[in-house]
Amino acid sequence: MARVTSTPSTASGRLSASAPPAPIDGPARETRRLSTLLELSQALSGTLNLKASLHRVLEILASHYGAVRGIVSLLHPDGELRVEASDGLGDRSGVVTYRMGEGITGRVVQSGKPIVVPRVSREPTFLHRAARRPELTHQELSFICVPIVLNRRAVGALGIDLKFKPERTFDRTVKFLALVASMIAQAIKIHRLIEEDKRRLVDENTHLRQELRERYDFSNFVGASGPMRQIFEQVTQVAGTNTTVLIRGESGTGKELIAHAIHYSSLRAKKPFVKVSCAALPDSLIESELFGYEKGAFTGAEARKKGRFELAEGGTLFLDEIGDINLATQVKLLRVLQEREFERVGGTETIKTNVRVIAATNKDLEKAITAGTFREDLYYRLNVFTMFVPPLRERKADLLMLVDHFLEKFSREHKRSIKRISTPAIDMLASYHWPGNVRELENTLERAVVICDGEVIHGHHLPPSLQTAEASGTVTRVSLSDAVGAYEKDLIQDALKTTRGNRAKAARLLDSTERIINYKVRQYGIDAKRFK
Repeated sequence: MARVTSTPSTASGRLSASAPPAPIDGPARETRRLSTLLELSQALSGTLNLKASLHRVLEILASHYGAVRGIVSLLHPDGELRVEASDGLGDRSGVVTYRMGEGITGRVVQSGKPIVVPRVSREPTFLHRAARRPELTHQELSFICVPIVLNRRAVGALGIDLKFKPERTFDRTVKFLALVASMIAQAIKIHRLIEEDKRRLVDENTHLRQELRERYDFSNFVGASGPMRQIFEQVTQVAGTNTTVLIRGESGTGKELIAHAIHYSSLRAKKPFVKVSCAALPDSLIESELFGYEKGAFTGAEARKKGRFELAEGGTLFLDEIGDINLATQVKLLRVLQEREFERVGGTETIKTNVRVIAATNKDLEKAITAGTFREDLYYRLNVFTMFVPPLRERKADLLMLVDHFLEKFSREHKRSIKRISTPAIDMLASYHWPGNVRELENTLERAVVICDGEVIHGHHLPPSLQTAEASGTVTRVSLSDAVGAYEKDLIQDALKTTRGNRAKAARLLDSTERIINYKVRQYGIDAKRFK
């Protein structure tokens, strides 16, 4: 019976300690081995498909090293060894597995040391699980199995069958296969790092998509006024369809937020949402940005580039400020909307597209058509489902809700403890006409939170344009007495609000007397009854 040894042995099965040293290979054999190692390295680094590279390694060992059969087994998290790649094993189907310590392969991985079986037919512990018995193939074989070691731990095994030769020694073969196994270990390490990064990116992508969906869910939009309820109803109606949507409204009213809400409430929510600001792109670039370009299409086009339509495939393309797009691009955009196809700049290949288009504008498109700057046919193609977003001055009922929302948001962001906003400050906000709409209100309240040194936003924390209490003016200078008076009035009104109009309690809050407070109330024309 052949003996299994973890050290190089002769064909007779005796330990190699008593065997003569291996003969020195000639230069031709060394050159061949170096050439084989180069091919093995290229096979392992030439693809990210680990199984394919392992198969190629075994094929190279067969063609250059005389391996009759070869297997690579890897240890899985469940503690089971599975054959990941094989060569020369015939038509075996199904997964071949080993337990730790089972058979030659299991013992190699368990011990972390190579094992040589000089004559497989004489080794009873050889399982023949991955290949037929040698006597059935009428060929005597030798089996060499080396561990694949990663971070000082065996994570698999590389095994090959060689034709049995009585004069064969295994010292150099074991060393060569150990080198190949170490190359496989590095490939496994890289593969695992890539898979780990891929899993992390997938998890992060899923998390971010969920955050976006929650952030832009229209149920989280702030507003209970009639115009906003109508917007909510329209979003609900159109979200589940593939209809082209045109969102119209003044700058700062939240058109992009509504576009996001439509996308993340639709069946396309898991696909990309791509935004293009038509006003921000020059006329010479807008077409190539939308439709992409081929290599050599123009100076600087050194490689093919996908356009926004291709990047948004299966999802939604949001064309912001569509009224600023030039006439030449309008023609091509009209074709995409009608035929669902286009060509890249400088290309002839027709590309089909499956993209939902949501457009937005703050311009009067009807006037633009009359002026000849916007195509009438494109207007009718976009004007399938139109939503008009009301300006903030027409939804003043939502002002307090928006104020509370932004105060909470910016207090959290800037780590401030803002409890509330004073009544005079609210009056200032309510009396302003907000030409910049919700965006202007948001910026105003962020500024107030940043400069506030207490827990209450007062009138003096608001911009000068609001402190005049006029709808539009901007204060450039103010007298000291007026500024002190405005601040004093603000504090008294805030104290009266806290005490529900009780002047005596308000006086104690301000470390003053009821007589002085009564005097100031008359002086500033404060209606204390409104706070009860």
